[in-house]
Amino acid sequence: MVIGLVLILISAACNNDRPEPAEADVPSAGLRVRVTRVATHPFLSRYRLTLHVEGPHGCTDTAELFPDTGYAGRRNVYEQASGAITLLGQYDARVVDRTNCTIRLVEFQSLVGQSKFLGAFDVDAQKRWQFFPASVRPERPFEKH
Repeated sequence: MVIGLVLILISAACNNDRPEPAEADVPSAGLRVRVTRVATHPFLSRYRLTLHVEGPHGCTDTAELFPDTGYAGRRNVYEQASGAITLLGQYDARVVDRTNCTIRLVEFQSLVGQSKFLGAFDVDAQKRWQFFPASVRPERPFEKH
């Protein structure tokens, strides 16, 4: 009986390695953006993050993001004045070209200028991975260490 209870408690504390996709449509850019999170450790908060974009006319691109190595998985999503979409994380920044659906890694310093916060990929209170539009959750800047 005690062993069964211990096994249930351990399995509840374990991370599931099942992919957790979260999607956001960006109608102004004609893009669908998906960030999928997959646990890489059974007990610690360690996740692999993959960005996938789908654009007009069926173009797609995929890129591995900087992994979440302990509560650093959130990605803020912005639309630049140029129409490009930016995903900004604690340790990396990606720009999505909406015309060609290309994803490129950029330096943080290159992101100066006007942008509109669209939302964030993050976990909710129950630790479920999802997209929060700006209308649901205001922008939360990243802490600089």
